[in-house]
Amino acid sequence: MNYRKFGNTGVEISALGFGTMRLPTTDGVPLSANIDEKEAIRLIRHAIDSGVNYVDTAYPYHGRTSETLVGKALADGYREKVYLATKSPVVLIEAEGDFDRILDEQLQKLNTDHVDFYLLHALDKKKWETVKKFNLLDKMKKARDAGKIRFMGFSFHDDLELFKTIVDSFDQWDFCQIQFNYINTDYQAGLEGLHYAAGKGLGVVIMEPLLGGALAAPSDALKNALSPEKSPVEWALDYLWNQPEVSLLLSGMGEMQQVEDNLTYASRSSVGMLSEKEVAMLAHAKEVYDSSILVPCTRCSYCMPCPFGLNIPAIYQAYNATSQSTMERAKTLYATATPEVSAIDCRKCRRCENVCPQHIPSSELMPKIAEVFGR
Repeated sequence: MNYRKFGNTGVEISALGFGTMRLPTTDGVPLSANIDEKEAIRLIRHAIDSGVNYVDTAYPYHGRTSETLVGKALADGYREKVYLATKSPVVLIEAEGDFDRILDEQLQKLNTDHVDFYLLHALDKKKWETVKKFNLLDKMKKARDAGKIRFMGFSFHDDLELFKTIVDSFDQWDFCQIQFNYINTDYQAGLEGLHYAAGKGLGVVIMEPLLGGALAAPSDALKNALSPEKSPVEWALDYLWNQPEVSLLLSGMGEMQQVEDNLTYASRSSVGMLSEKEVAMLAHAKEVYDSSILVPCTRCSYCMPCPFGLNIPAIYQAYNATSQSTMERAKTLYATATPEVSAIDCRKCRRCENVCPQHIPSSELMPKIAEVFGR
């Protein structure tokens, strides 16, 4: 395993971090609360035994069961081998005591007396107002001074201007977490945000390195834009490791083969590992992707369950297939996604829009999708 400096923290972090939002499940439903405990623990511990020293979770993952699973995985001496990261669910903070109450709950679920890296989760304009309203930055400092957390950070889903505002609003940030990959170079914080935060001395954690799996199983057009000497996954990860401003990338690994592959890729990683020709190839691949994507859904499933029964991520996958694959393939995906409830059943409640990190206007898109597929 290769290790990298984590901003100005003095900590060295493995190039690969284990993300626990996409663990294996017993019911076969991605992201469900029914985690396959035995297999998930096996995956996490194997990664740690192979040199991974950063494990990331969050309060809402897997129906609020991920933290408990991570606590079990880090028993038997594994807690001392890693830096543990979790997140304060800002969206749930509605009263003065909520921050401290939830943090204490998280410590109990994680079976630890402290969290190494604690983030304010998924900040956007609305959540940033919550941060200010309840003085959450002061509460984080008090939690740090009490020994409950070590380093303070935030994860982010909004525009570059707000990202810079948040970075500059607090002089004690240790790190941040942004959505970034060779497609999202000018999306949300993007490449400029990466450089901006790193320039301020923050460690930068990368989430969605594979864009919710879209870069692991690319369309034929995108796959043809990549050299066959590496897998699509390796090209995507190497793009990130190539950059000195990236501290580590998180990968949500639900199968042992994914763990093994990523460990191999991480062992070969280094800053400056790509040639100018290879960087240009990935820039062209981004152009190919951007020309065909219709909805920037990463299948995080924060929108689920829909109160009216729509399988929103699967519907968007089918819709994107109309431009990235064949209409026959798209119809097959749509039929699978909508056995009983389809896009036409959207009631425009906008619940999904209020929680979507990508700010997808589902209430506008669903009627259009219903027209495309006829229901």
